[in-house]
Amino acid sequence: MKYWLACLAVIAMPAAAQERAVTAPFTLAPLPYPATALEPVIDAETMTLHHDRHHQAYVDALNKAVAANPALAARSLEDLLAQAGSVPAAVRNNAGGHWNHGFFWKTMTRPGTGGQPSPELARAIETAFGSMEKMKAAFGAAGTGRFGSGWVWLIVGKDGKLAITSTPNQDNPLMNVAEVPGTPLLGNDLWEHAYYLKHRNRRAEYLDGWWQVVDWKTVSERFAASRG
Repeated sequence: MKYWLACLAVIAMPAAAQERAVTAPFTLAPLPYPATALEPVIDAETMTLHHDRHHQAYVDALNKAVAANPALAARSLEDLLAQAGSVPAAVRNNAGGHWNHGFFWKTMTRPGTGGQPSPELARAIETAFGSMEKMKAAFGAAGTGRFGSGWVWLIVGKDGKLAITSTPNQDNPLMNVAEVPGTPLLGNDLWEHAYYLKHRNRRAEYLDGWWQVVDWKTVSERFAASRG
């Protein structure tokens, strides 16, 4: 009962607040939609394996790593990310894996229902990239250019401007080790388990199609929250 009440409380939070202030032991929240919801863009089998197996593995490994380092037990997930350069590698990798995936699920919605960026976000995209099409092209280039596994992000940089960056493995722009730090607005998983069943090694194809399931309402809320 406590678990389901916690889940309902998370669903009721504003999107920007759902990524904050969770401490160990960490738990895996249900997907915010059925595993079939993103078809045909992302197939149900991929969603189920990705969430139930891969994301769960990061949660389990993070709890084990934190238990082995009791001084970290009271740290929120965001605190662990902010101190990624000084925590054990198992904490850094699995905290990143847990946060990144939770953020990823909430970035997506059923195809055709994601709406458009808010006027404020649309203006920021045009200012930074010239157009939405150019932003998507830059995002795709960063994603295909990332060697091996990692993530690609649209962020608000420390200078308040939009930027695109990619990170290796399960790192993200919130970490104090990030080459380009900032506040993530959206991020896409470049690990092969995110797309291989449907797209095989065609990462560019996966990245191009993914825009069909981006929830621009949520992304716009994150942008507004980043502005204070």
